[in-house]
Amino acid sequence: MSFQIDTVDEQILYYLSQEARHTSAPDIAEKVDVSAPTVRNRIRRLEEAGVIRGYHVDINYQEVDGRLTNYYVCSTGSRDREEMAQRVLDISGVINVREIMSGKGDLRITVVGTDTDDLTRIAQGITSLGIEIDDEDLIHREYFRPYAPFGPRDEELASPVTGVAGLAGDADVVEVIVREDAPIAGKTLQEANEKGLVPSDVLVVRINRDEGTITPTGKTLIKEDDFVTIHSRSGVTEETLRVFTGS
Repeated sequence: MSFQIDTVDEQILYYLSQEARHTSAPDIAEKVDVSAPTVRNRIRRLEEAGVIRGYHVDINYQEVDGRLTNYYVCSTGSRDREEMAQRVLDISGVINVREIMSGKGDLRITVVGTDTDDLTRIAQGITSLGIEIDDEDLIHREYFRPYAPFGPRDEELASPVTGVAGLAGDADVVEVIVREDAPIAGKTLQEANEKGLVPSDVLVVRINRDEGTITPTGKTLIKEDDFVTIHSRSGVTEETLRVFTGS
Protein backbone atom coordinates (compact mmCIF):
# COMPACT_ATOMS: atom_id res chain seq x y z
CA MET A 1 0.00 0.00 0.00
CA SER A 2 1.40 3.42 -1.00
CA PHE A 3 2.36 6.01 1.62
CA GLN A 4 -0.04 8.96 1.79
CA ILE A 5 1.39 12.49 1.87
CA ASP A 6 -0.25 15.91 2.11
CA THR A 7 0.57 19.28 0.58
CA VAL A 8 3.05 20.12 3.36
CA ASP A 9 4.98 16.91 2.64
CA GLU A 10 4.86 17.69 -1.08
CA GLN A 11 6.40 21.14 -0.59
CA ILE A 12 9.08 19.78 1.75
CA LEU A 13 10.04 17.25 -0.93
CA TYR A 14 10.03 20.01 -3.54
CA TYR A 15 12.48 22.22 -1.66
CA LEU A 16 14.71 19.29 -0.68
CA SER A 17 14.88 18.34 -4.38
CA GLN A 18 16.13 21.83 -5.25
CA GLU A 19 19.27 21.60 -3.12
CA ALA A 20 19.14 19.43 -0.04
CA ARG A 21 22.62 20.38 1.18
CA HIS A 22 21.83 24.10 1.37
CA THR A 23 18.19 23.79 2.47
CA SER A 24 17.73 23.80 6.26
CA ALA A 25 14.56 23.02 8.20
CA PRO A 26 14.08 26.71 9.12
CA ASP A 27 14.45 27.71 5.45
CA ILE A 28 11.77 25.22 4.40
CA ALA A 29 9.56 26.11 7.36
CA GLU A 30 9.53 29.75 6.29
CA LYS A 31 8.50 28.85 2.73
CA VAL A 32 5.88 26.28 3.74
CA ASP A 33 4.55 28.36 6.68
CA VAL A 34 5.02 25.72 9.39
CA SER A 35 7.49 25.41 12.28
CA ALA A 36 11.04 24.08 11.88
CA PRO A 37 10.37 21.14 14.27
CA THR A 38 7.38 20.20 12.11
CA VAL A 39 9.63 20.12 9.05
CA ARG A 40 12.20 17.95 10.84
CA ASN A 41 9.51 15.53 12.02
CA ARG A 42 8.01 15.36 8.54
CA ILE A 43 11.40 14.65 6.95
CA ARG A 44 12.10 11.89 9.50
CA ARG A 45 8.67 10.37 8.77
CA LEU A 46 9.29 10.49 5.01
CA GLU A 47 12.68 8.85 5.48
CA GLU A 48 11.26 6.06 7.65
CA ALA A 49 8.52 5.41 5.09
CA GLY A 50 11.09 5.07 2.31
CA VAL A 51 9.78 8.09 0.41
CA ILE A 52 13.12 9.84 0.89
CA ARG A 53 15.65 7.16 0.03
CA GLY A 54 18.81 9.22 0.36
CA TYR A 55 20.65 12.42 -0.49
CA HIS A 56 23.02 12.36 -3.44
CA VAL A 57 25.82 14.68 -4.54
CA ASP A 58 25.67 15.92 -8.13
CA ILE A 59 29.27 15.39 -9.30
CA ASN A 60 30.70 16.76 -12.55
CA TYR A 61 33.15 13.93 -13.25
CA GLN A 62 34.48 15.65 -16.37
CA GLU A 63 36.05 18.27 -14.11
CA VAL A 64 37.98 15.54 -12.28
CA ASP A 65 40.90 14.74 -14.60
CA GLY A 66 38.56 14.68 -17.60
CA ARG A 67 36.71 11.51 -16.62
CA LEU A 68 34.07 10.19 -19.02
CA THR A 69 30.46 9.42 -18.08
CA ASN A 70 28.78 6.79 -20.26
CA TYR A 71 25.18 5.59 -20.42
CA TYR A 72 24.29 2.03 -21.45
CA VAL A 73 20.90 0.65 -22.45
CA CYS A 74 21.04 -3.07 -21.68
CA SER A 75 18.86 -6.18 -21.80
CA THR A 76 18.96 -9.00 -19.25
CA GLY A 77 16.96 -11.45 -21.40
CA SER A 78 15.54 -14.29 -19.35
CA ARG A 79 17.77 -13.58 -16.36
CA ASP A 80 16.56 -12.19 -13.05
CA ARG A 81 16.62 -8.43 -13.59
CA GLU A 82 16.95 -7.47 -9.93
CA GLU A 83 19.83 -9.90 -9.41
CA MET A 84 21.59 -8.63 -12.54
CA ALA A 85 21.17 -5.02 -11.37
CA GLN A 86 22.83 -5.84 -8.05
CA ARG A 87 25.68 -7.70 -9.74
CA VAL A 88 26.30 -4.81 -12.17
CA LEU A 89 26.66 -2.44 -9.20
CA ASP A 90 29.66 -4.50 -8.06
CA ILE A 91 31.58 -3.53 -11.23
CA SER A 92 34.08 -0.76 -10.45
CA GLY A 93 33.01 2.41 -12.27
CA VAL A 94 29.25 1.75 -12.26
CA ILE A 95 27.49 4.57 -10.38
CA ASN A 96 23.80 4.03 -11.20
CA VAL A 97 21.56 1.18 -12.38
CA ARG A 98 17.87 1.52 -13.19
CA GLU A 99 15.47 -1.35 -13.70
CA ILE A 100 12.96 -0.60 -16.47
CA MET A 101 9.63 -2.42 -16.73
CA SER A 102 10.11 -3.68 -20.27
CA GLY A 103 11.43 -6.73 -22.06
CA LYS A 104 14.27 -5.23 -24.07
CA GLY A 105 16.39 -2.45 -22.63
CA ASP A 106 15.31 -3.30 -19.09
CA LEU A 107 18.52 -2.06 -17.44
CA ARG A 108 19.88 1.49 -17.81
CA ILE A 109 23.43 1.77 -16.49
CA THR A 110 25.50 4.90 -15.87
CA VAL A 111 29.25 4.51 -15.50
CA VAL A 112 32.32 6.70 -15.05
CA GLY A 113 35.68 5.84 -16.61
CA THR A 114 39.09 7.47 -16.54
CA ASP A 115 39.36 7.10 -20.35
CA THR A 116 37.93 5.08 -23.25
CA ASP A 117 39.97 2.01 -22.31
CA ASP A 118 38.43 2.12 -18.85
CA LEU A 119 34.94 2.38 -20.39
CA THR A 120 35.76 -0.69 -22.49
CA ARG A 121 36.74 -2.56 -19.31
CA ILE A 122 33.43 -1.66 -17.68
CA ALA A 123 31.46 -2.68 -20.78
CA GLN A 124 33.25 -6.03 -20.83
CA GLY A 125 32.38 -6.49 -17.16
CA ILE A 126 28.70 -5.90 -17.97
CA THR A 127 28.63 -8.32 -20.91
CA SER A 128 30.54 -10.94 -18.92
CA LEU A 129 27.43 -11.23 -16.73
CA GLY A 130 25.44 -12.30 -19.78
CA ILE A 131 23.86 -8.85 -20.17
CA GLU A 132 23.49 -7.51 -23.71
CA ILE A 133 24.40 -3.86 -24.40
CA ASP A 134 21.82 -2.51 -26.87
CA ASP A 135 22.98 1.10 -27.06
CA GLU A 136 25.39 3.51 -25.45
CA ASP A 137 26.15 7.24 -25.36
CA LEU A 138 28.62 9.55 -23.69
CA ILE A 139 26.79 11.93 -21.35
CA HIS A 140 27.61 15.58 -22.04
CA ARG A 141 25.39 17.36 -19.53
CA GLU A 142 22.50 16.53 -17.23
CA TYR A 143 19.73 18.85 -16.06
CA PHE A 144 17.58 18.39 -12.96
CA ARG A 145 14.63 20.20 -11.45
CA PRO A 146 12.15 19.44 -8.65
CA TYR A 147 8.78 17.84 -9.43
CA ALA A 148 6.67 20.93 -10.22
CA PRO A 149 3.28 19.63 -8.94
CA PHE A 150 4.81 19.42 -5.44
CA GLY A 151 5.92 23.05 -5.56
CA PRO A 152 4.12 26.30 -4.67
CA ARG A 153 0.80 26.48 -6.49
CA ASP A 154 1.33 30.09 -7.53
CA GLU A 155 4.69 29.48 -9.26
CA GLU A 156 4.81 29.94 -13.02
CA LEU A 157 5.22 26.80 -15.06
CA ALA A 158 8.81 26.13 -16.02
CA SER A 159 9.93 26.63 -19.58
CA PRO A 160 9.84 23.43 -21.67
CA VAL A 161 13.33 24.27 -22.90
CA THR A 162 15.61 22.28 -20.61
CA GLY A 163 19.09 23.07 -21.79
CA VAL A 164 21.16 25.01 -24.29
CA ALA A 165 24.77 24.24 -25.16
CA GLY A 166 27.07 25.78 -27.77
CA LEU A 167 28.93 23.63 -30.30
CA ALA A 168 31.79 24.52 -32.65
CA GLY A 169 31.44 27.94 -34.28
CA ASP A 170 28.00 29.51 -33.82
CA ALA A 171 26.17 26.21 -33.57
CA ASP A 172 23.43 25.85 -31.00
CA VAL A 173 21.87 22.75 -29.52
CA VAL A 174 18.55 23.05 -27.74
CA GLU A 175 16.74 20.27 -25.89
CA VAL A 176 12.99 20.82 -25.80
CA ILE A 177 9.81 18.98 -24.80
CA VAL A 178 7.09 18.90 -27.47
CA ARG A 179 3.79 20.23 -26.14
CA GLU A 180 0.28 19.18 -27.10
CA ASP A 181 -0.50 22.43 -28.92
CA ALA A 182 2.84 22.57 -30.76
CA PRO A 183 2.44 23.04 -34.55
CA ILE A 184 4.82 20.13 -35.21
CA ALA A 185 3.04 17.62 -32.94
CA GLY A 186 1.45 14.84 -34.99
CA LYS A 187 3.50 15.62 -38.11
CA THR A 188 6.48 13.85 -39.63
CA LEU A 189 9.69 15.82 -40.04
CA GLN A 190 9.20 15.71 -43.80
CA GLU A 191 5.71 17.23 -43.44
CA ALA A 192 7.09 19.89 -41.09
CA ASN A 193 9.75 20.83 -43.66
CA GLU A 194 7.22 20.92 -46.51
CA LYS A 195 4.94 23.23 -44.49
CA GLY A 196 7.87 25.50 -43.66
CA LEU A 197 7.64 24.86 -39.92
CA VAL A 198 11.30 23.89 -39.58
CA PRO A 199 13.95 26.02 -41.37
CA SER A 200 16.37 24.21 -43.66
CA ASP A 201 19.33 24.89 -41.33
CA VAL A 202 17.58 23.31 -38.33
CA LEU A 203 18.12 19.61 -37.72
CA VAL A 204 16.33 17.33 -35.28
CA VAL A 205 19.22 15.11 -34.26
CA ARG A 206 17.66 13.00 -31.53
CA ILE A 207 14.30 12.12 -29.99
CA ASN A 208 13.89 10.51 -26.57
CA ARG A 209 10.63 8.67 -25.91
CA ASP A 210 9.44 6.19 -23.33
CA GLU A 211 10.60 3.34 -25.54
CA GLY A 212 14.11 4.76 -25.89
CA THR A 213 16.23 6.98 -28.12
CA ILE A 214 15.32 7.54 -31.77
CA THR A 215 17.63 8.79 -34.51
CA PRO A 216 15.04 10.59 -36.66
CA THR A 217 14.46 10.44 -40.41
CA GLY A 218 12.03 12.37 -42.60
CA LYS A 219 9.35 9.77 -41.86
CA THR A 220 9.68 10.10 -38.08
CA LEU A 221 6.45 11.31 -36.48
CA ILE A 222 6.86 13.97 -33.78
CA LYS A 223 4.65 13.22 -30.77
CA GLU A 224 3.52 15.12 -27.70
CA ASP A 225 6.01 14.79 -24.79
CA ASP A 226 8.89 13.85 -27.12
CA PHE A 227 12.21 15.09 -25.71
CA VAL A 228 13.79 16.52 -28.86
CA THR A 229 17.36 17.69 -29.47
CA ILE A 230 17.54 20.45 -32.10
CA HIS A 231 20.73 21.62 -33.81
CA SER A 232 21.24 24.79 -35.86
CA ARG A 233 24.49 26.42 -36.92
CA SER A 234 22.83 29.82 -37.20
CA GLY A 235 21.16 29.57 -33.81
CA VAL A 236 17.75 28.32 -32.75
CA THR A 237 15.24 31.19 -32.85
CA GLU A 238 12.23 31.77 -30.61
CA GLU A 239 10.01 31.20 -33.66
CA THR A 240 11.52 27.74 -34.18
CA LEU A 241 11.14 26.93 -30.48
CA ARG A 242 7.43 27.78 -30.66
CA VAL A 243 7.03 25.19 -33.42
CA PHE A 244 7.96 22.58 -30.82
CA THR A 245 6.59 24.15 -27.64
CA GLY A 246 3.41 25.83 -28.89
CA SER A 247 2.09 28.86 -27.06
